[in-house]
Amino acid sequence: MSHLAFCVPAGAGHLNPTLAVATELTKRGHRVTYAAPEFAGDRIRETGAELVPYESTWGNVKEPPKFDRKDLGKAMAMNLRETKAVLAQVERTFPGPPDLVVHDGPMGWWGRLLASKWQVPAVVSWPHLVSNQHWKLAQYLPVNPLSPALLLAMARTMRLAAKYGVTGTSLTDGTGSAAQLVFLPRAFQFAGDTFDERYHFVGPALGERAFQGGWKPPADGRDVVYISFGTAYNDRAGFYRTCVEAFTGTDLHVVLVLGKQVDPASLGPVPGNVELHDQVPQLDVLRHAKVFVTHAGMGSTMEALSFGVPLVAVPQMGEQRANADRIVELGLGRQLAPGDVTAGSLKEAVTSALGDTGVTASLARMRREIDEAGGAKAAADVVEAVLKA
Repeated sequence: MSHLAFCVPAGAGHLNPTLAVATELTKRGHRVTYAAPEFAGDRIRETGAELVPYESTWGNVKEPPKFDRKDLGKAMAMNLRETKAVLAQVERTFPGPPDLVVHDGPMGWWGRLLASKWQVPAVVSWPHLVSNQHWKLAQYLPVNPLSPALLLAMARTMRLAAKYGVTGTSLTDGTGSAAQLVFLPRAFQFAGDTFDERYHFVGPALGERAFQGGWKPPADGRDVVYISFGTAYNDRAGFYRTCVEAFTGTDLHVVLVLGKQVDPASLGPVPGNVELHDQVPQLDVLRHAKVFVTHAGMGSTMEALSFGVPLVAVPQMGEQRANADRIVELGLGRQLAPGDVTAGSLKEAVTSALGDTGVTASLARMRREIDEAGGAKAAADVVEAVLKA
C-alpha cells in the first residue's frame, strides 16, 4: 500500500475534482492523506482519506483577486503568503514523507515544494485550461510586466522555490513534475492536440457528494433553469435582481443560488417559480436542469457538460472568459458579458439555448468525449503508473 499526499486548497473548484480520485485510490488499497483546512474535513473523510488540518490565510479574503492587469501582483503575493503559512504547518504535522504528492497546479505550490523536500514524485492537478507554446491562458490575463507589486511577488516566489530546490517556472507551470492531470477532456482544451504525453486529459471526476445533501425538481414538470456563480463570485445582488426580473411570469422554474453574502430580502418580491438558496447540491440540480446560467468556472462548466446541460456563461474574470469563449466556439451554449446582462438579454439567451438543436448535438458529442476521458479511474491509473515508474 502506497501513501499519497493530496495538497489541494479547499476552494470547491480546486478540491472537488480531486475527491473522486481520492475515493478511487483508497478503493484500490492506497492510503490517502489530505492537507487541508478543517472545514473541508467532512468532504475529505467521505473519500476514505485522512485529514491533516492547517490554518489557511485565505479565510479573511472577502473578494478573490480576478488575476487581471490590476490584481495579478496582489494574487501572487496572496498565494505566496498562503504557501509559506501552509508549508510551516504541514512540514511539522504531516505523518512522515509519503510515496507521492498530488498537488493543485494554480494554488497548491506548497505541495510541489514538499515533494521536492521529501524527494518523492509530484503529480500536478489542473482544474482549468492549461498552456503550452501553442496556446496560453495568459492571453486572457493581461498584466503589466513592469508592475512593482508583480515583480516583487515574482522575486519572492523564485527565492522560496530555490530554497526547496525548485525553479520558479516549474513551481508555477508544473514542468518537472512526473505527470499532469487535467480535469477536462482534450476536446475542450484550446489546441488540445498540441499537448504531449505529460498531460493527461482525464475529464471531470464527479464522484458522490453526500455532504451536499439532496434536491428534488418541482412536481409541476416545468423546465428548470439553474443559476449559480459558484463559491467565490456570488456577491452579486444586482445580477440576482435581474435574474428575478427576467423570469418572473415565465413557465420556467428557476433555482437561484445567492451564496452567503447576499440577503434574500434585498432582492424584493420573488415569484413562486423562483426558489432561492444560499447553496444547493449542484450535481443533483444539474441532473434536472435544462439550462445553467454560470460564471463559467471550469468545475461548474464540466459538471454541466457531464449532464448535457447547455450553458449561458457570464464570466467574471479572465480564466472564465476563456472558458466562455470555448463554450461558444464548440456550440455548447451562449455567452453574455457582465455589462451586457439585462432582464431581456438574459431571458433571450436562456430561451435560445433551450431550443437550439445545434447546441443539443454539440452537448451530446462533448458527453461522449467526457465519458471516453475516463474521469477518476483514469486519473488514478496515472497516479499508479507514476508510483510504478
